[in-house]
Amino acid sequence: MRFPDARFHHVSLSVADLAALERWYGAALGLDRVEERVELPEAGVRTAVLSDGRGLRVELIERTGSRPVSHPDPLAAAADRTFGHLALQVPDLDAAFTHLTADCGARTVSPPAPGASPGMRYAYVHDPEDNLLELVEVRHA
Repeated sequence: MRFPDARFHHVSLSVADLAALERWYGAALGLDRVEERVELPEAGVRTAVLSDGRGLRVELIERTGSRPVSHPDPLAAAADRTFGHLALQVPDLDAAFTHLTADCGARTVSPPAPGASPGMRYAYVHDPEDNLLELVEVRHA
């Protein structure tokens, strides 16, 4: 079966501190909460959905007792059969990288470098809870 009208809806991240990561993604990526927080006290779960209003949607889920899993780099992330990283295409890689690292406190995993395809550059950073983010710049000739 094919789904010709299917579109990407959102990515979900399990986080330890919902409020802190909601603030960070707001400052770092300009995301605003677009759905009311869902609270399921019996399951120890709280969620928030953030969006930039142009199609990027990130659901943050905080669950009591969750365990951190972080990867020091993209190759280590590929060793686990699970979510590896969130990749964002940006118009200016250097500006986006500087904003996230200098202004928002993201930790550098790999600085801006040429990608595998002509006109492509990329960088990786960790958010405050070590979720891996890739920034991709694609310049067309």
